[in-house]
Amino acid sequence: MAYWLVKSEPGAWSWDDHVKAGVAEWDGVRNHQANNNMKEMKIGDRAFFYHSVDEKRIVGVLEVAKEHYPDHTDETGRFGMVDFKALMPVETPVTLADIKADERLQDLLLVRQSRLSVVPVSREHWKIICGMAGIKA
Repeated sequence: MAYWLVKSEPGAWSWDDHVKAGVAEWDGVRNHQANNNMKEMKIGDRAFFYHSVDEKRIVGVLEVAKEHYPDHTDETGRFGMVDFKALMPVETPVTLADIKADERLQDLLLVRQSRLSVVPVSREHWKIICGMAGIKA
């Protein structure tokens, strides 16, 4: 199993929106590196759901329910999407400030490539963040 972090502006698509949908498309990614990361996702992989913009915090955990396929919102046909199932909210939201303050997380791509909307998370970082969030890894 691999681990990921995906970002969304809560005003456009929030954790609550995803929970209501249950399983939903993760569309609209228009960065090649982020799209390539989604191509690597396999059914059962887990991802942190991160509210970007004003909140800047991890709020939930998703599971890949459908692997990469063409994004119907992309008129160029160059980008794809995956489907995620909402698994659980975190007990304690983990802010970007919390992550940056923890020396063990300095190599996390969320810190190093802050503008990228889909990034891999190492198993070690996953366990650390789950601990911070009050959930079982």
